[in-house]
Amino acid sequence: MTHSLDGKEIILGVTGSIAAYKAVEILRELTGRGAAVTVVMTESAQRFVSPLTFETLSRRPILTDLFALDYDKQIGHVATGGRADLYLIAPATANTIAKLAHGIADDFLTNLYLSCTCPVLLAPAMDREMYAHPTVQENLTRLKARGVHVLETEYGELASGLIGRGRLADLLTICGEVEGLLTHQEDLQGETVLVTAGPTQEPLDPVRFLSNRSSGRMGFAIAQAARDRGAHVLLVSGPTSLPTPPGVTRTDVTTAEEMLHAVLGQLDATTILIMAAAVADYRPSTHAPKKMKKQESLTIELLRNPDILAEAGRQKESRILVGFAAETEDLVSNAREKLQKKHLDLIVANDIRVGFGGETTRVTILDRQGQVEELPELSKREVAHQILDRVVAVRRGD
Repeated sequence: MTHSLDGKEIILGVTGSIAAYKAVEILRELTGRGAAVTVVMTESAQRFVSPLTFETLSRRPILTDLFALDYDKQIGHVATGGRADLYLIAPATANTIAKLAHGIADDFLTNLYLSCTCPVLLAPAMDREMYAHPTVQENLTRLKARGVHVLETEYGELASGLIGRGRLADLLTICGEVEGLLTHQEDLQGETVLVTAGPTQEPLDPVRFLSNRSSGRMGFAIAQAARDRGAHVLLVSGPTSLPTPPGVTRTDVTTAEEMLHAVLGQLDATTILIMAAAVADYRPSTHAPKKMKKQESLTIELLRNPDILAEAGRQKESRILVGFAAETEDLVSNAREKLQKKHLDLIVANDIRVGFGGETTRVTILDRQGQVEELPELSKREVAHQILDRVVAVRRGD
């Protein structure tokens, strides 16, 4: 039986965060996917989780002593870094991030960062105020500019009891990112991929609007995955708090009409169009210039918004066009009808009761040849690569 990470050598760096215990599950998941994993721990990390736990699960010595020679009698940090395919640091504390950003190498983990030539992936974890501090954000920006891949933290309850952003990314998100970095070649090089993402907001008055619960995560994951596979990526996003993936050109819009103009304005340069945005179907017929006062009852007349996907289908030409269908019933039949009606090459159907706005999702992908593929629940990063795998197959005529 083959696994997605067979033959891959991964270094897992564990730092002194309360989330260090989650690195145990990351190790189990990566080895379960076929990877060979060497764990390196900071001194602080060993106060949270015993090295014996990682040694038992990885079946390899744990790297903690900077001055110890490895089993090949080579300098440890040079030997280990030279044979790795990926260096994953999860969790990455503010202290370690600062060291990496400024080239400080005072333990095995930071020395490995300076000596390895493989891709580096960071999964930060810290308290809310620490993560939001300008120094931490500047350090992350500096590392991204050097080509380090940085996962966004999650929003939720933190160890301090505070609610906010700073939680370690979900297990499937981290391992999906690892898999994406290690298993996908630059098979979209030369393509210009335009992705729409997020909700649209249709104003009723200066403070109220009609919208939906879309987070934008799926579209942003597709944009980042397409960039990783060598494409020039254009992202048209409705209102969302998500950071722009490095290397992606982003256009922010609010309404459906603004999104239509942004898409059509970049269509000539686009070779692949993936419409992941949750565009509002209707908008209020009038926009009050002042805040509307409370009334016993209120009737709002709604007008149909432009159908951006249908318009893109009418101007399809040789482009590959991918749409999304968010449904609560008759998932496959409704998606198949939309696929044909709007001249799509692929459609991604998802039951909005599963994963809408969350970190993971479960989708079914349909193509024009009648093939229907139901995927298991995956991180949105993994789903993004599944979609792009099929886009590449369409381009090749498979």
